[in-house]
Amino acid sequence: MALDGIFLQHIMYELKSEATGSKVDKIYQPNKEELVISLRTKNGNKKLLLSARANSPRIHFTKYAPENPQSPPMFCMLLRKRLGSGKLIDIRGDGLERIMFLDFSTINELGESEILTLAIEIMGKYSNVILIDEQQKIIDALKRVDLSMSSQRLVLPNLKYELPPKQDKINILETSIDIVIDKILKVDKDISLNKAILNTLQGVSPVVCREIEFRSGSGAEINAKEITENQKSRLRYFLQRTAEAAQNANGKPYMIIEIKQKPIEFSFMNILQYGTSAVVKETESFSELLDEFYFERDSIDRMRVKSQDLLRLLMNAEERLTRKINTQQAELARSVDREQLRIYGDLLQANIHKYEKGSPFIEVEDFYNDMKPVRIKLNPALSITQNAQKYYKDYRKAKTAEQILKVQLQKGNDELLYLDTVFDSLSRASSERELSEIRIELMDEGYVKRQKGKAKPPAPLPPVQFVSSDGFIILVGRNNKQNDKLTLKTAEKNDIWFHTKNIPGAHTIIVTDGKTPPDSTILEAASLAAYNSKAKDSAQVPVDYTLVRYVSKPSSAKPGMVIYTNNKTVYVTPSKEIIKS
Repeated sequence: MALDGIFLQHIMYELKSEATGSKVDKIYQPNKEELVISLRTKNGNKKLLLSARANSPRIHFTKYAPENPQSPPMFCMLLRKRLGSGKLIDIRGDGLERIMFLDFSTINELGESEILTLAIEIMGKYSNVILIDEQQKIIDALKRVDLSMSSQRLVLPNLKYELPPKQDKINILETSIDIVIDKILKVDKDISLNKAILNTLQGVSPVVCREIEFRSGSGAEINAKEITENQKSRLRYFLQRTAEAAQNANGKPYMIIEIKQKPIEFSFMNILQYGTSAVVKETESFSELLDEFYFERDSIDRMRVKSQDLLRLLMNAEERLTRKINTQQAELARSVDREQLRIYGDLLQANIHKYEKGSPFIEVEDFYNDMKPVRIKLNPALSITQNAQKYYKDYRKAKTAEQILKVQLQKGNDELLYLDTVFDSLSRASSERELSEIRIELMDEGYVKRQKGKAKPPAPLPPVQFVSSDGFIILVGRNNKQNDKLTLKTAEKNDIWFHTKNIPGAHTIIVTDGKTPPDSTILEAASLAAYNSKAKDSAQVPVDYTLVRYVSKPSSAKPGMVIYTNNKTVYVTPSKEIIKS
């Protein structure tokens, strides 16, 4: 992982300078894997995020604190009791291991002062946050580890806290560079230099190892057993610089962003190995880097967990509906040949004299088809007249079925489209309140049963508001019900309405106040509509726009469904940078 021991050194120094001496204001536990400690620092209130998530464990200041649950978990209540109003007196590490200790001076129930330590262990799926007393005994942990989970190291209340097992690697701060190089190059098999460094050094991530090889070889790959003297000299230089960065925490926060504007790596050193396929961005602080790097991905992960029940419900509803539509389409295909049934009835009526009682079929000349002979199947238990009437009855049944099936198929396809819009709303939901509104919408539509005795739902959220570069307010709906309200009630007739063409997405409104917005605002509103749609990651997305007066809702239409006229279409490529601006 990119958050290695040296990067953590930089975070630790940053937190020490900002947070040492601060008072604990509030403590939250947004979910089972994250803690947020609100600190009153010398520079104002700051939120410290401690995450033990398997794919993004870390510690840093955050401005994107996750939404808190209505009732705090037990571990959160324990921390409030033991650390509430405490003072953060020290932040320390353990060499270049990915562990950080936060020491708090607190007052216990007897009014005596004590030192409690919060240890955050950043170790992938084994990451944890553990509260420890002065006797190094575990008070409790974010994730308890018992014998069923591990036989090597238990993390349970009242047990003595033990450090995680150390890897057999060299600490570059405690070993001379020449010894480090000898160890790196002393390999038993042909491997790349970056893998040899990774296997040897403590506290360096794969991206840093690749960068050292990239610079040592001037961009060329290096086999650890075939390194040249020139490459070895360059390796010594870059290892020395890495050691200095670890010793003095004098690196800088760099984020590597791919062409699609998605961050892919971060480091304490400038990363050159990606060349023109990525852009390197320097941030103001290491906390800001981590906050920005993980914000969007973690937000999606959090909401995915919280919306699992709705997602499962929608997927089941979509699956049932798809099966129903396929069955109806098969029935409709069978009804297409119904004219042949009527013809058989006519032919039987015209050939009553040829019928032999009890015969399973009859051969007649088809006067509808150049008098070609045709064999018609019969029910031997019925007379020829009754057989003819049965063919007429099957014909009328097929004709009626076609009319009904076309209506049912239209309803089914409309419902499938509606479910697609709910999927889109769910993918864009970023808070519990937004999920609650989607859940209420599905209750109103009969997909979710209403539960008796439930508390009154919170007041609906307002639309998301943006301001264009020309000063026009742009409103974006969060879900189908809000789309209806925004377009049909909130917006004025001369405001401008936007929506992705034939693609589920949010209704977007430019509040014109009677003015004509310039093309730049039109393009920005179209970008917002495209970004808040199913086509978020596509290029050249078609977006229709028209005056609100030309938008209407058909009777009995599903939430969010409207029709419109007098529209124009603009093509845009959604960009996060445009949205931020």
